[in-house]
Amino acid sequence: MSSQTPVGSETRVGASVVEAPTAASVARSSHRPGQSPTRPKRFTPWLFLLPYLLLFTVFVIVPSVFGIWISLHEWDYTLPNKPFVGAENYTDLFDPGSVNAGSFWTSMRATGIFTLFSVPLLLVLPLLVALLMNRRFPGRNFFRAVYFAPYVLGVAVVGLMWRYLLDNNIGLVNFYLGVFGLPDETAWTTSLPAAWVALVGVTVWWTLGFNSVIYLAALQDIPAELYEAAAVDGANSWQQFRHVTLPGLRPILTFVTINTLIASANMFGQSYIITQGAPGRETRTAIYQIAETGLRNFQMGDAAAMSYVLTLFLMMISVIVFWLFREKKEKPLTSGGTK
Repeated sequence: MSSQTPVGSETRVGASVVEAPTAASVARSSHRPGQSPTRPKRFTPWLFLLPYLLLFTVFVIVPSVFGIWISLHEWDYTLPNKPFVGAENYTDLFDPGSVNAGSFWTSMRATGIFTLFSVPLLLVLPLLVALLMNRRFPGRNFFRAVYFAPYVLGVAVVGLMWRYLLDNNIGLVNFYLGVFGLPDETAWTTSLPAAWVALVGVTVWWTLGFNSVIYLAALQDIPAELYEAAAVDGANSWQQFRHVTLPGLRPILTFVTINTLIASANMFGQSYIITQGAPGRETRTAIYQIAETGLRNFQMGDAAAMSYVLTLFLMMISVIVFWLFREKKEKPLTSGGTK
């Protein structure tokens, strides 16, 4: 019976020791004399990144820098002269006597209200749906598609459809509320707090499927052995969710929270189509106000300043979210057995 000698081991022949060839020596010997091993070029990774970097530069970096430049000018794109005003557009936003300060902060308050009520729902409800869809039951794939289906619709389709459904006179929502003996004269698009209920409810219905899919993918990446070990240790369903599921979802929770915050703070289409900012300006969000100021009132410098103030708030909130979801390192035990 013959035996195989591992690469890189020693073989004793007679009184001498012969070293078996290693993988590296075999690779070197396979090259022709005078030919060096091929190595990837230094710029090869950049060639693969080049298409994305070009798109990112053209559509993100250049508009961002140009937006800062616009915010430092009295920029009316219908006029040839655009005088430089420095930080005046920014200081005017914090001056109660200026023209745009009141409307801008009213819109920021509207954005805060919408974000405050929509984000928790868009974090919790999709997680519950994902936990349900992660179980095995007949028709599971069909229900997954049903929950995700509204997300593929455009905001114009969603807005027009729900504006009809929520109409005070001919809307089906009030009609069916009356059928079940509930109040059927609610002005969903022109009164408070009904308008906020409508905007938040429509947004949750529309975008719930996206977060559910993200959660579902993350749940399927959690090893089943962890749940088995927890069950062996006597953990109930709630304890398994708290000590296995939530820690496994931590990175995804950070992503979903940041993404949902940014999307909610940039809400525009639902307010523009469903309520048109009514009643008054109460549901006119910051993006709505920025579009109104820049595109309809031709005050692009003020609109750019508003957008960067909103961006600053979003950056601060993002830092807080990253801090809340950070990995907490356990302190080592001291010699006395205490942390």
